[in-house]
Amino acid sequence: MSTPHDPYVRVRGAREHNLRDVDVDIPRDTLVVFTGVSGSGKSSLAFGTVYAEAQRRYFESVAPYARRLIHQVGAPDVGEITGLPPAVSLEQRRSAPGSRSSVGTVTTLSNSLRMLFSRAGDYPQGAERLDSDSFSPNTAAGACPGCHGLGRTHRTTEELLVPDPSLSIRDGAIAAWPGAWQGKNLRDVLDALGYDIDRPWRELEPADREWILFTDEQPVVTVHPVRDAGRIHRPYQGTYMSARRYVMHTFADSRSRTLRTKAERFLTSAPCPVCGGSRLRPEAMAVTFAGRTIADFVALPLTALTEVLLEAGGGSDTARVLTADLLARIGPVTELGLGYLSLDRTAPTLSSGELQRLRLATQLRSGLFGVVYVLDEPSAGLHPADTEALLGVLGRLKDAGNSVFVVEHQMDVVRQADWLVDVGPLAGEHGGLVLHSGPPADLAGVAGSATRRFLFDEGPAPVREPRTPTGWITLRGVDLHNVRDVDAAFPLGVLTAVTGVSGSGKSTLVGQVLAGVLADRRPTETAEDTVAPVVRGCASAEGLDAVDRLVQVDQRPIGRTPRSNLATYTGLFDVVRKLFADTETARARKYPAGRFSFNVAGGRCATCQGEGFVSVELLFLPSTYAPCPDCHGARYNPRTLEVTLRGLTIAEVLDLTVEAAAGFLAGTPAAERSLRALLDVGLGYLRLGQPATELSGGEAQRIKLATELQRARRGHTLYLLDEPTTGLHPADVEVLMRQLHGLVDAGSTVVVVEHDMAVVAGADRVIDLGPGGGDRGGRIVATGTPREVARATGSRTAAYLAKALRAD
Repeated sequence: MSTPHDPYVRVRGAREHNLRDVDVDIPRDTLVVFTGVSGSGKSSLAFGTVYAEAQRRYFESVAPYARRLIHQVGAPDVGEITGLPPAVSLEQRRSAPGSRSSVGTVTTLSNSLRMLFSRAGDYPQGAERLDSDSFSPNTAAGACPGCHGLGRTHRTTEELLVPDPSLSIRDGAIAAWPGAWQGKNLRDVLDALGYDIDRPWRELEPADREWILFTDEQPVVTVHPVRDAGRIHRPYQGTYMSARRYVMHTFADSRSRTLRTKAERFLTSAPCPVCGGSRLRPEAMAVTFAGRTIADFVALPLTALTEVLLEAGGGSDTARVLTADLLARIGPVTELGLGYLSLDRTAPTLSSGELQRLRLATQLRSGLFGVVYVLDEPSAGLHPADTEALLGVLGRLKDAGNSVFVVEHQMDVVRQADWLVDVGPLAGEHGGLVLHSGPPADLAGVAGSATRRFLFDEGPAPVREPRTPTGWITLRGVDLHNVRDVDAAFPLGVLTAVTGVSGSGKSTLVGQVLAGVLADRRPTETAEDTVAPVVRGCASAEGLDAVDRLVQVDQRPIGRTPRSNLATYTGLFDVVRKLFADTETARARKYPAGRFSFNVAGGRCATCQGEGFVSVELLFLPSTYAPCPDCHGARYNPRTLEVTLRGLTIAEVLDLTVEAAAGFLAGTPAAERSLRALLDVGLGYLRLGQPATELSGGEAQRIKLATELQRARRGHTLYLLDEPTTGLHPADVEVLMRQLHGLVDAGSTVVVVEHDMAVVAGADRVIDLGPGGGDRGGRIVATGTPREVARATGSRTAAYLAKALRAD
């Protein structure tokens, strides 16, 4: 029975996603941690039910007209929730920030600094006072016209575009051009324009070379393709695009990260000659505060910026108010260990741990009390040393009179909880139950909990003899971001963990430099395996020839729309569609495999275009989605659904879980291989047609790994994984690590950037960066086997690794 002073949030009949009519009481004014294996339903309970209902109630108090301007979520599927205060959420954002995003924009500190210069800056004699937008490189009023506020200009040269002038255009002299049909089209257009595409590049007239590479003209000409035997090629109108124009267009506008990275290889970058890299117009740069321009301020580390603001503290009332506001906003950021960052540090150069803490600091500064903070794995991407600072901030939030609800997998955070809600027992349709709601110590008596073993297991650490490397990749003179003049050696044929506090340079060394030299290498004329220079940020690299393939597995989504799903990404959908096209009914009706795709007109439902639902606009209420009135959510038209495979329609097959599909498609080798790989990485609970937008980052990463596991082995592969355990319960981590060790046992090399000390303890070799973050990091402070690094002095990782190894 709830009362006005009921100290609990009481949830009754929660059925969101896979929750099975859950009833649970959660105390307020405490630190509550929600645990459970990935996909168990803990986020559905914390975010999909508790936070969604709090948000819905708040929006009901907003004027109907204003509600139309806000993106609203629908009401959660729950019977009743009582005792629920207002809520604030901090979910993980897995999308990559843009180059214009920076520490200043993420924390909103840039807004306060611009206001300080606008209202309290020292202007030149007779200068007109500027609005705060004039101090922003991201607005038309402030951006330098020479570089549009980017601070750098990009250009290209003939040497970059044509690295081998002995080749003809037909043989690929213009390396910057795309491959496949698009590149052939450009060559054919040049041929039709009268240029000789079979002479070596160096023998062409200089004027012709200049036009081919740099013209802004886009002439259209009729192309008569060369006829191939048995194929008819009709003439077509082809448009020419110069190599420079193609590279600049791809670099600026392409949504493909791979294409942008390739285009960048043909560009040089330099500070803008107009603004000198400040990104601002001259009139903004003429304004100073405490003798410095705003460009000087944003380049200072936050700790140094704090000192400057304290020294400048006097002046007008306006300056004092704005300075005090800035200092108050900087405080939580430095408290979370990010004082080494500057406001102009661009977001793409930040580690995921740094980004997470910046967003957390922004949320925590609000000073609210009496609310529920719902946080999604705040320790994700954090080194154990950084997690301790995080726990201190969460404790202060609770002490200020708030309830802190945290979805978390990190056992050190779980142990600090006042209350534990454990969801399970397994994932998907095998989860969705609250196994325990009470003090963490009481979980010891819950036999069905997957969390219990990891929370209380203090037995001896498993002993595994480290493998012996079969070779080495050596990077010399690594100089990028905060990694300065470092030599690093990565062993081949083993599993290497790269560790260090957030911002120490791990992702720079592995994700940018090591990945860069492998992706950017060129075949050499000599038998030596030294290529120099290889990529910006590295002077030279040795040992590259031992690696045949590079595979990077990250947590980016496998698709951005509901049309992308598990089956389409893994290629399983192609197998299933061919099976349907091979049925007796489909052959009699001459249905091709494409008929069974909901992404192509013909077989899909025409009413919902294969979506399975239609949007219903309710003006000031949240838009709602209703099953399509014609296909009732099946996505296909009636004629397509008349075709069955072993009694099931294509829609029913897509609704099967991986586990069920493994039995249904037994005997089909191509399908069995895909399904077995998905089962091996612990994803048997996912449905084949589950939209990509519903998958967590950890699930997306494991799908990518499963897709790679089903491939036939092709030479020596080096796998790079950036924090693969983020978003994974320790039980799921064990499954993942079995697969990674299996890859190494099969002859491959695995390099992981990792903070989970249990994973690091099971590696063959550890490379520890530090000792701190930012300018205080970027050095290799220890390298060796896990036990050797655990004994290293000067390493902030050593003590935590020793604890994971249960070593002295």
